[in-house]
Amino acid sequence: MSSGEQAPLLNGASEHAQQQEATHKRAKRVASGLLLLLFIGGLVVALWVFEDGLPSNPGKAARKILDRAPVIDGHIDLPILVRSLNGNNIDKVDLNGDFPGHVDIPRLRKGRVGGFFWSVYTSCEDSGVNFTSPTNSVRDTLEQIDVARLLIEKHSKTFSFATSVQDIKLAIFSKKIAGMLGIEGAHQIGNSIPALRQFYALGVRYMTLTHSCHNAFADSAGIFEPPAPVHGGLSALGVELVREMNRLGMLVDLSHVADSTARHALKVSRAPVIWSHSSARAVHDVPRNVPDDILKLLGKGKGKKDGVVMVNFAPFFVAAPGNATVEAVADHVDHIGNVAGRKHVGIGSDFDGINDVPVGLEDVSKYPDLFAELYKRGWTARDLVGLAGGNLLRVWEGVEAVARELQERGERPSMARYDKREDLPHEEL
Repeated sequence: MSSGEQAPLLNGASEHAQQQEATHKRAKRVASGLLLLLFIGGLVVALWVFEDGLPSNPGKAARKILDRAPVIDGHIDLPILVRSLNGNNIDKVDLNGDFPGHVDIPRLRKGRVGGFFWSVYTSCEDSGVNFTSPTNSVRDTLEQIDVARLLIEKHSKTFSFATSVQDIKLAIFSKKIAGMLGIEGAHQIGNSIPALRQFYALGVRYMTLTHSCHNAFADSAGIFEPPAPVHGGLSALGVELVREMNRLGMLVDLSHVADSTARHALKVSRAPVIWSHSSARAVHDVPRNVPDDILKLLGKGKGKKDGVVMVNFAPFFVAAPGNATVEAVADHVDHIGNVAGRKHVGIGSDFDGINDVPVGLEDVSKYPDLFAELYKRGWTARDLVGLAGGNLLRVWEGVEAVARELQERGERPSMARYDKREDLPHEEL
């Protein structure tokens, strides 16, 4: 039979399938919209009730707030813990019980967690002077994405995989814990913007521009001492990377980056930004924390950009040895709230990626104690709802809006290539 004889039938079937798909999508959007209205309406009512009728006991007040507006943590390293303990064999992992480290389902529920980013981290490897020596970073990142998604699927009664703000709100409304993916360092994409696009397709929704090492895109802050700069901020390819992340709708994460990189990215990015797990340098002076002059760049108005700094619990970023406590972490939250504004601070614990923890914040079950401490300091219910996750969701919605605008006006995917690669021809950026 000729292709001409088949075409009318195929066209008819195709049109019918397209109509069915369009109808299904419309129904799904309507259902999702109704659920979101219920979620938002419930949150508005909750805020009204909170302001008028919170318990005087800080612990009870914190738990009441988090029952309605649960914690969304910007950075948890559960996948790398599973890699180191179990070789990524999910058959050996049961998060329903007492799992080693700082995270399991009973403790997540006790801590009033509504979602968290599963960091799909792989360590910096020596990639040579020009970052072109072969490493296993891309392979290992794919494996970490795989283990995170498989664990979310294995525990699907608890977790719901999320790639958008709407997904997170629907998960919370359904009493599940949203699971999102974040890459912790652009060294993990192999100098390749096309690789970034494929990681986005797999569900990754933020990428930290560096880890503790420089890469082809940007300079790092290191850990305790900043290394000598290579690019002086973003490279030309790094500018292209940030612009492509904006086009895709991927959150630009400035934790770990050099101050010069943060300032450069804030100028270049057309969308809001995040620090997924960073604290305040004025409170504890280490390069990994955010200095006040950069905090002052967050907000609205000329020369400012919306963003959220999600406070890290790692003791060596919080206080001098032996002084990391829940109160010390609250000092960081307070300081960021005072300098940048309380709409620009969130939670990014770094649990399961740190060997030590602050006294009073031993694991994910302890989040309410931090909120109780801030409530004692005068933080309102509205402030604490923002800290718990509302500020992150606002920023993410801004990122999604920018991506929609860029795509609707026809911005094309970046074809930029790293000029030190010898396997492909390249053009000047």
